[in-house]
Amino acid sequence: MSDGPKTIEINDCVFCESHGKEVCSDCDYDGREDNDGFYGFDHTDRDGLEAPPYSFNKDGVPQCKKHGGAGCNLCFGWKKQITRARTAAKKAGRK
Repeated sequence: MSDGPKTIEINDCVFCESHGKEVCSDCDYDGREDNDGFYGFDHTDRDGLEAPPYSFNKDGVPQCKKHGGAGCNLCFGWKKQITRARTAAKKAGRK
C-alpha cells in the first residue's frame, strides 16, 4: 500500500522524487500549496516549478549540477521563482 508519491526536498521546496516537478501528473503530486505556505504565500493557481538538473553530495543532499551547491540560490531560488509564477498567474486572471 502506497502513502502517495515519493517526494524530495531541495533547498526547502518539495518536488516529486521521480521527475523533480512541483506539479506532476505522472505521480499525481501537487506541492504548490505546501511550498507557497513555506514562503508565507497564500495558495494560488500558478504554474508549478521544476527543479533544474541536480545530483547528490556525499551527505545525500541534492545539489545543482551547474554550480555544485546544495543551497545554490541561482538554481534553487524558489521564493523568487514562486513570486514570478504568482505574478504571471495573476496577470493571466487565475486565483
